[in-house]
Amino acid sequence: MTHFLDIHTTPPQDLRYIIDDARRMKDARAGLPKGTPDADQPLANHMVALIFEKPSTRTRVSFDVGVRQLGGQTMVLSGADMQLGHGETIADTARVLSRYVDMIMIRTFEEATLHEMAEYATVPVINGLTNRTHPCQIMADIMTFEEHSGPIKGRKVVWSGDGNNVFASFAHAAKQFDFDLVFSGPPPLDPEGALEGLYTIERDPQKAVHDADLVVTDTWVSMHDPASARERRHNQLRGYQVTDALMAQAKPDALFMHCLPAHRDDEVTSAVMDGPHSVIFDEAENRLHAQKAIMRYCLT
Repeated sequence: MTHFLDIHTTPPQDLRYIIDDARRMKDARAGLPKGTPDADQPLANHMVALIFEKPSTRTRVSFDVGVRQLGGQTMVLSGADMQLGHGETIADTARVLSRYVDMIMIRTFEEATLHEMAEYATVPVINGLTNRTHPCQIMADIMTFEEHSGPIKGRKVVWSGDGNNVFASFAHAAKQFDFDLVFSGPPPLDPEGALEGLYTIERDPQKAVHDADLVVTDTWVSMHDPASARERRHNQLRGYQVTDALMAQAKPDALFMHCLPAHRDDEVTSAVMDGPHSVIFDEAENRLHAQKAIMRYCLT
């Protein structure tokens, strides 16, 4: 049994296998209707629980479709549907679910919830997102970059904005895939201390993106941030908005990514999102293929 909990806890050779397998499966499906099953069905007769404590569009749809393409069935559960940590321990929930399903994907708040689920489950557990990391997203991002620009090893990736959970997984990936990562954001929103040494800091976004191969950002305000934080974050991050002028400082063939959903004309202008550097919708599609490869990996 193999879990997929974080990029930095997965061996680099396994991460490379997942990316290569995702590209193989994507190529094999070219031109097929979305509901067509894959030629091989590794999840045939398998039930997968998809647990969402946080709202979701891409994670929910991509995992649901991915399980079905791999031949399995899904059970989608929200935090309101179950007693996850409320009246029943996470450990007991994990033990019970393991009697009903063959795999668990969980999108939750606390990292401790994910790890307790994995510790006590007797089936594979996949991290669909926590407040600390978002590894499935970054696996899709690496896949997307390499589709468009070749191997990411040795390339320059620049993050403009808040040092959040998506950045944390980028930092883990920088070490595992051997690329250079630059953080450009205000000091109050620096990444957590545990990530120190995995990236460099350049406060001036114009200098940061010089010669960048990839520029990445995310929303300034999380879905669960209080209203009181919104104006403060906008004031802190306004200088880090990704614009055409900022992208002009990167390499001519640089890519732009955003995990979505985006607040257009806040963290990034619509001109960039819809412009020639943007691969955001390829990136969103590749969540499906990367996660299918992760699920296959967890069956090994």
